[in-house]
Amino acid sequence: MSDRESIQLAIQQTLENYQRCGLSWIPNSDTLPDDWTEALTALERRSATGDVTTQPSSPAIPATGAQTSTGSTRPSPASPLTAPQSSTTPPSPTSVAASHVPAAPSVQPSTAGSGQWDTEELDDTARRNLFQILDQDIRGCQKCSEICSRRQQTVFGVGPIRPTVCFMGEAPGADEDKQGEPFVGRAGQLLTRIISAMQLRREDVYILNALKCRPPGNRTPLPNEINNCQPFVETQLETLRPKYIVCLGSVAVRSLLKRDTPVGQLRGKFFDYRGAKVIVTYHPSYLLRNEDAKRLVWEDMQILMRELGIEVPKKK
Repeated sequence: MSDRESIQLAIQQTLENYQRCGLSWIPNSDTLPDDWTEALTALERRSATGDVTTQPSSPAIPATGAQTSTGSTRPSPASPLTAPQSSTTPPSPTSVAASHVPAAPSVQPSTAGSGQWDTEELDDTARRNLFQILDQDIRGCQKCSEICSRRQQTVFGVGPIRPTVCFMGEAPGADEDKQGEPFVGRAGQLLTRIISAMQLRREDVYILNALKCRPPGNRTPLPNEINNCQPFVETQLETLRPKYIVCLGSVAVRSLLKRDTPVGQLRGKFFDYRGAKVIVTYHPSYLLRNEDAKRLVWEDMQILMRELGIEVPKKK
C-alpha cells in the first residue's frame, strides 16, 4: 500500500465513522502540526514524478515501542501482546481529505470475536494519523456543557497502537483530569497491579474510558454523556482492533454492549463487539470499597489469561 493510499484509508475511516455516529466537526488544517503539511508536500512532489514508495507489511513480531495517548512512542521490552510499530513520520491527511477518497476494500473478519470490524485495517502510520485528528476532535468537543466547562483537559487513552487487550473504564477522575492520562489515581494503581498479576505490563495493553472528560465531583456519567462520547470510543476501538476488551464497570458495559444488566450477571463469559471478545468485570474503584470483590475480578482475569495462553498460577 502506498503512502497516499494509507492516508486515504485513514481519512475515509474517520469520515465514515463520524458520519455514521452523527459527528460532523473536523479540525481545520491550520490547527495541525507543520511537519505533517511538509511531509505531505514532499509526498505530492514524489507522486508527481512517479517516485512513490510502497510500505511493506509489518511482520508479526513483538513490539519495540509503546504507544502514548496520541501517537508518540516510548521504548519498551519485547512483548507477546503487541506488534511492531512503524517509525515513519506521519504525513498530513488534511489535503487528502479534500480530494476524492476511493471506496474501501472489503472488510476482513477478525480472528478473535465472531463479528467483524466495520472498516479496513489500517497500518501503523495511518492509525497514528487518525488518532491525531481524533484527539483534536475530542479537545474541541463541547457537547456536554456541564462537563466541558469544568474540565482541565480531555483524556484520550494510552497504550500500544496494535494492542491485543484493551481495558475500558468509566470516566477520568481528578488525577486523570490533571494529568491527561487514564487510570493514574488509586484505582489506576490497582489496575496496574491487576495487569501485573496477569503476567502482563501496563504498557502492553491499551487503556481508555467511556468518557473523555471528568464528570463534576466524579459522579456517574449520564446516558446522554455516554452517547456523546460514543463516536470517539467507537473510532478508537475500530482503529486499534484489539482481540480482547475488558469492560471495567457498568458504564463501560452501557457504552460498549448497550446493556443495563448488573456487572455481577455478566461476569464469567465472553461477549462479541465487532471483531473483539469482551469480558466484563468490576471497576477498580469498586474494589477499593469492596475488598471481597477482588477475588471475583481475579477469577475473571484468569479466564482472559487462559484465552491469551498465559499459564494461571496454581494456588499455594
